[in-house]
Amino acid sequence: MTQNSSLACYACDPALSRGRRYPEPAAPTRTDYQRDRDRIVHSSAFRRLVYKTQVFLNHEGDLFRTRLTHSLEVAQLGRSIARSLRINEDLVEAISLAHDLGHTPFGHAGQDALNGCMQAHGGFEHNLQSLRVVDYLEERYPDYDGINLTFETREGVLKHCSQANAQRLEANEPGGVGARFLCKEQPSLEAQLCNLADEIAYNAHDIDDGVRSGLITLAQLAEVPLFDQFRRVAQAEHPHLAGAAMERRLLYETIRRMLSAQVYDVIHATSAALAHAAPRTVADVRVAGALVSFSAPMRAQSSELKRFLFKNLYRHPQVVETTGRAQRVVTELFAAYVAEPREMKPRFTHRALEGDAPARARAVADFIAGMTDRFAVREHERLTGQRLLG
Repeated sequence: MTQNSSLACYACDPALSRGRRYPEPAAPTRTDYQRDRDRIVHSSAFRRLVYKTQVFLNHEGDLFRTRLTHSLEVAQLGRSIARSLRINEDLVEAISLAHDLGHTPFGHAGQDALNGCMQAHGGFEHNLQSLRVVDYLEERYPDYDGINLTFETREGVLKHCSQANAQRLEANEPGGVGARFLCKEQPSLEAQLCNLADEIAYNAHDIDDGVRSGLITLAQLAEVPLFDQFRRVAQAEHPHLAGAAMERRLLYETIRRMLSAQVYDVIHATSAALAHAAPRTVADVRVAGALVSFSAPMRAQSSELKRFLFKNLYRHPQVVETTGRAQRVVTELFAAYVAEPREMKPRFTHRALEGDAPARARAVADFIAGMTDRFAVREHERLTGQRLLG
């Protein structure tokens, strides 16, 4: 299937894709990036995101964001911006839906704990783990591991990568997804956009979840210009939103306006950057420096919001206390499985028993990273007799 001709010359065209690791015939009704999106949606790892923490652990409330709802919000924001920039919406959606497939249970607390456990064996990076999921850990096809995504989707999934891991990737796949980190090049505009849509989404929904949880208040948010300017305008236009009974509606209206302002800012700033750089191809994009961005004033305001959330939400004593218990679950699971690999599922047990110490540790990390919050809690209780989380 051919791509819509309305794409800009610097957008990724699936007809010009660098292809899949295992060649396949084209589909008659879908482009390659649409097929990538569909494969991601049907993967086991994608379904597990519904029970993986964003900020608040799954048992703490039914309405808090999870990794799944976060990924959907990133995809929605990304597609909206991509349409205005005339870049490939389907590729943006595929990358957005896949970018957190490798995230551990318990959010960044689990990632930090697993990285600590793996320090002697190359560490743990959740972006690299997302690539491992789509390249190796999914088992859906008879003749190869992974779900055989296109180069462009895989490249976008690998948002960050250490130099050492990029070198390992390059050794296994010369000129592949690790090369840009070694050559200091940029990924596609679609991948750049997903990075920024991720930031926009989590800043907005962490405000929502933080207020819903009671850990931050609208009064505290008055010190955040990016939020408060839209709260004041919303309240002026809708005076009936004053008072505690209408606080939820005021919060939603403020976040809606804040999101819209950020989206329009990205469109305008990126359009200006594209006009200045004048790329004619995807290859031009790669050597042009970062092109998808906020304006300088919006970047400053977004950074101030992130600092507020870090101080008042992510480092709130209640969150930190839960984080500590979650990290203990991951650390103790890792030690238990390394000591006795037969406690894992058979395919991970086989890898652990057949390999050397680094291979055993990596098999354990793969097993733990794939867990949902509640499965990790149950496994920890089974192995230790302790229930650390609700």
